[in-house]
Amino acid sequence: MNTPEQSQLGKASAYADQYDPSLLFPIPRSGKREEIGITGALPFFGADLWTAFELSWLNARGKPQVALAHFTIPCETPHIIESKSFKLYLNSFNNSRFDSLEAVQERLREDVNEALWRGAAVRQSSASVRVIAQDAFELQKVQELQGLNLDRLDIECSDYTPRPDLLKADHDNPPVTETLVSHLLKSNCLVTGQPDWGSVQISYTGAAIDQESLLRYIVSFRNHNEFHEQCVERIFMDITRQCQPMKLSVYARYTRRGGLDINPLRTSHPMALPPNVRTARQ
Repeated sequence: MNTPEQSQLGKASAYADQYDPSLLFPIPRSGKREEIGITGALPFFGADLWTAFELSWLNARGKPQVALAHFTIPCETPHIIESKSFKLYLNSFNNSRFDSLEAVQERLREDVNEALWRGAAVRQSSASVRVIAQDAFELQKVQELQGLNLDRLDIECSDYTPRPDLLKADHDNPPVTETLVSHLLKSNCLVTGQPDWGSVQISYTGAAIDQESLLRYIVSFRNHNEFHEQCVERIFMDITRQCQPMKLSVYARYTRRGGLDINPLRTSHPMALPPNVRTARQ
């Protein structure tokens, strides 16, 4: 079983510039999910939305091409792909020739799905890939997460490792439906300890969540070491257990590292995925 410590994270790496799908390093989701009490059927729906900002290859005549790529990875895949290995894999396209953008897109789709479902008897769903050509760059938007900004609250903070017990909800009054946003989410890479900066959007229907307690809880991730996907699943489970909402979705957009951003969504109910639109910090 692959572990983060076995990956290229935090190690000197030779950058392959010829196509090499073996560079992709899948890590099982199961270990971290068991840590937060998830066994058997998943208690959520969702996906991880990746953006690759540094994608390039050579066309059939040897001329370099540049593009962006959006990856939508279903949360039910048994693996995630460690992000440095993803970067190394994408770099392996740099001096490799492909006949068309569509050929690159199909190769990305096949390789990513093989890594995500490696060892599984059946694929429940597939990751999708959309490569965006240079002439469509101007159509790419910058948009902030919508919702009431928790960061307006003047609170005192003293906890910097996750404290689910901070969360409070008012079960004595009628339920509410609201969307809350904070830009103060920060966690650290599970292996290297390097900072990961993010914004988080929490939408729910249920007993009103105390906003000050929620903001303190978000801040409490500041010194926590976990991958992006794992942090969002932890937030989802903690709010579910502590506040017992009837509906809940947690969506985080993290700033890019190594030319990649990772934006996990977890939701208690089926819903359309948000458009993979970057925020100003991304």
